[in-house]
Amino acid sequence: MKWMLRIISVLFISAVLFSACSKSTDPADTDIFAGTFRGKVGYTASGVNISKDNGSVFVTKVGTRYDFRFSDGIPDLTGVEFEKKDDNTMVSIGSSGTGLITINKDKLIIGFTRDSKTWSADCNR
Repeated sequence: MKWMLRIISVLFISAVLFSACSKSTDPADTDIFAGTFRGKVGYTASGVNISKDNGSVFVTKVGTRYDFRFSDGIPDLTGVEFEKKDDNTMVSIGSSGTGLITINKDKLIIGFTRDSKTWSADCNR
């Protein structure tokens, strides 16, 4: 019986992860999302300037909280909360930083500043 319950649990978790990571899933339409976008990424802080044409951003979303994990040594941008402006554009709320992020199933554009640090991305999926 325990063996059967484990198999059912694994199948359920796999189905949830597969649907959350599907390339046809639009992050604006779901409360849980995970996906990788590839393209131009950048980061600027005092004395640091990183810009890569072939970088990537791994995006996770739970509710209204987004985490952006950048490649190429760029620090992660985590805990960003946004309010929907329209279907695929979110505007920063609260004191976590300022910026504009546009994200849909195919495209991610980031221009975000927090604590005198700036992250940017122009990526496709």
